[in-house]
Amino acid sequence: MSAISIVTLAKGRAEHLYNLVLGLTRQTMPPGELIVAVMQDEPYVLPETDFPVRQLMIAGEALPLAAARNLAARTATGEGLIFLDMDCIPAPGLVADYAGHLATYDGLLMGEVMYLPGGATKGDWRSEDFADVAVRHSDRRGPPAEGIEACGDYRCFWSLNFAMRRATFLAVGGFHEGYNGYGGEDTDFGKVLDTAGVPIAWIKGGLAHHQYHPHHMPPVHHLDSVIRNAELFEARWGYRTMGHWLHAFRLMGLIDDRPGQPIRVLRRPDDADLALTGQQSHQPYANTASVIRLLEERVAASAAAA
Repeated sequence: MSAISIVTLAKGRAEHLYNLVLGLTRQTMPPGELIVAVMQDEPYVLPETDFPVRQLMIAGEALPLAAARNLAARTATGEGLIFLDMDCIPAPGLVADYAGHLATYDGLLMGEVMYLPGGATKGDWRSEDFADVAVRHSDRRGPPAEGIEACGDYRCFWSLNFAMRRATFLAVGGFHEGYNGYGGEDTDFGKVLDTAGVPIAWIKGGLAHHQYHPHHMPPVHHLDSVIRNAELFEARWGYRTMGHWLHAFRLMGLIDDRPGQPIRVLRRPDDADLALTGQQSHQPYANTASVIRLLEERVAASAAAA
């Protein structure tokens, strides 16, 4: 498959998007185009490229991630779509890897992602140098030893680095546009694919390096959208997604999420919650599981003391 469009969403983080575009200029197989769905008032200043770059201006104050991805996919002209988060730098072989598999595989392909610590992209970075500092996410399984491997669990899908044939993406309707803000739309899309019988697979290759930025896991800074989107998912599929985040919010005393009732916010996140969940610059990624372990230890200690 020779006609490949890259799709990304962008808000803030101008340096991250600049690095993504630099990575695309260094591909062994250049993309046919880059579509940037811009979720802010001003377009970006980007490097010169040998392929067309189009910036679509998306209106609205919230993060319309699902709607923005769908619009970019509809606008794209390539037979194959590669979706990259703006904080991902594609390794030189990413486009060629995906194009090769899309030629024979009609489903969703998940490439490799490695996480960089703060400072890894300073100066004249090269993707080859990232191997010494990049790490794999502890919540994410590694790629197959070679080739392609079917994935039987749609919940494995994360949207930061994946590819599909454009016709298949549009045939299933893309992401559900009821999701606004952070959380839920990935799992919903995986469920849509599962219901439609569209397969999901891991590949060896399709490597992207995730650039460091401060973040919170669980995402207490997105409390409201996580709650709203969890309830939308429940209305669509009969159960709530993002259960690990909701569990952490409950342990922190932020919410009451008893089954059969709307989720209630008991208090707003404070400085202590942000400190507990925040990612430090030496950490390539933030991790919900470690926060939950700490919270459960605190609950157990409190119960023992009582």
